[in-house]
Amino acid sequence: MKKLLLLFFMICSLSMVAQHEYGNILSMKDRATTINRLLEDKVKNYLPEIMRREGIDMWLVISREYNEDPVIETLLPAEWLAARRRTILVFYDRGDGKELETLAVARYDVGSVFKSAWNKEEQPNQWARLAEIISERNPKKIGVNKSEYFGLADGIVATDYEGLKEAIGAQFSKRVVSAEKVAIGWLETRTAAEMAIYPHIVKIGHEIIKEAFSSKVITPGVTTTEDVVWWMREKVRELKLQAWFHPTIDIQRADPERFDHLRTFSKRPEPGVIMPGDLIHCDFGITYLRLNTDQQQHAYILKSGETDVPEYLKKAFKNGNRLQDIFTNNFKEGRTGNEVLKMSREQAIAEGITPSIYTHPIGYHGHAAGTTLGMWDSQGGVPVTGDYPLHLNTAYSIELNASTFVEEWGKDVRIMLEEEAFFNKDGVRYIDGRQEEIIIVK
Repeated sequence: MKKLLLLFFMICSLSMVAQHEYGNILSMKDRATTINRLLEDKVKNYLPEIMRREGIDMWLVISREYNEDPVIETLLPAEWLAARRRTILVFYDRGDGKELETLAVARYDVGSVFKSAWNKEEQPNQWARLAEIISERNPKKIGVNKSEYFGLADGIVATDYEGLKEAIGAQFSKRVVSAEKVAIGWLETRTAAEMAIYPHIVKIGHEIIKEAFSSKVITPGVTTTEDVVWWMREKVRELKLQAWFHPTIDIQRADPERFDHLRTFSKRPEPGVIMPGDLIHCDFGITYLRLNTDQQQHAYILKSGETDVPEYLKKAFKNGNRLQDIFTNNFKEGRTGNEVLKMSREQAIAEGITPSIYTHPIGYHGHAAGTTLGMWDSQGGVPVTGDYPLHLNTAYSIELNASTFVEEWGKDVRIMLEEEAFFNKDGVRYIDGRQEEIIIVK
């Protein structure tokens, strides 16, 4: 009986440890409370500076139900899963020292941030009421989410844009400008409150990868790459989270097959059985509390008689870490993505590293708004989005690969890494560390 009780407590303890690795994942109710708190803080304490920096004293975000502007999805309270009918949000800067006026041209408040400013019984026409609000405040510049190159800042549809200009007339239509940089600033800026919780979100992703790359999931000679992919999807659901893209698992091994950028980045890898001696790689991301992760790590499957990763693969991996260091050390406020890309590639090549850099902002979206720092098929720079400057208090998926020729395999091995990092006045720091050693699967 005592042995049975001891076994029971051991099982319970192991279960508790396994759960503890993922930390305290909030209930849906508590998630809503947290999301709304973060939203209130950001509108009050961060948005005024962004609007003033870009010289826009009124920002309009207009969207219709199930045809949402990407920005409005980040402004709605957690209890709203979509816009309702036509939702019009108004931000008006009343001047230094004053909070923004935040209104909803709707029959009801939109959460705690936006107070209803439309009584349909007094003014039946929603557009006419918006025109009244604009006329009463007489803004110098009226920003709308219209952008040729930044898709996330191009959320106003043609019908609403035409309806707005018709309603406000020629005088105020002349003051309508693109709010592209306000929208990007809102999306890319990470607040202190967000950064207090982001490390836990990134850690959850790391823990899922660690578990996926273990003998609990992988049996060499039996488990396929697709088995691991679907295990990850199931784990995300088990934790009551979401994956924002379908993961990939791919294999590099001592065979004649060469790494091909076009094949690797433009289509999913073919499913394969994971074997001893394989170097496996994942690309994986989750969404939690409206923030996203995007992570790539490597694991090695030990062969019979091996106790560690071969030195030639460790050397290749160190080249990947070195490329990360070169790249992030070149981040400086005001530099463009193209400038950082060029500097980093030149330095890496001078050190004998073959680099490919394709880093993107991360936050409310996986491939988020902000500075583009290379694309896998645009290593010479990216027009327009790559010319956007780096701002402080922004987050990035440091995504890149370093190619190293491995004599033992007779071919190049690419170490493909991706980790979340935060950029502020102190430089770049990884939000939950980075992979510095290849994971071992026994």
